[in-house]
Amino acid sequence: AKEGNSGAIELGSGASTDGRGGMLLFSVGSGTSGAGGLLQVYAGRSTVHTGGAVSLASGEGTASSSGFMTIRSINSGKVGSSGMLVFSSGSASSGNSGALELGAGAATYGRGGMLLLSVGSGTSGA
Repeated sequence: AKEGNSGAIELGSGASTDGRGGMLLFSVGSGTSGAGGLLQVYAGRSTVHTGGAVSLASGEGTASSSGFMTIRSINSGKVGSSGMLVFSSGSASSGNSGALELGAGAATYGRGGMLLLSVGSGTSGA
């Protein structure tokens, strides 16, 4: 929009009162002679206020466990490397740069969460 707010798109599958909630699936095509497709989520920039935000959250389980979230790169083929995950906060020219926080939740009845970082084994190099 040249002036005012731009539009909005909302996708939803709706709630269920007696069954499972719906599903949204975003899929990008594969490539047979080039790279596979690209799925990019981008929150807009602002020239006068804070930029947009991206939030991903698993569903709440009010009577049982909450949902889980998996962020991973898939295994490579016979040659090549598996994908890379980058979690990075931006830099700042005037003010504080962003923060990166990893945490595991607290528990009222039971053990607190666990945070595990590990690196894979290799057969060559350091």
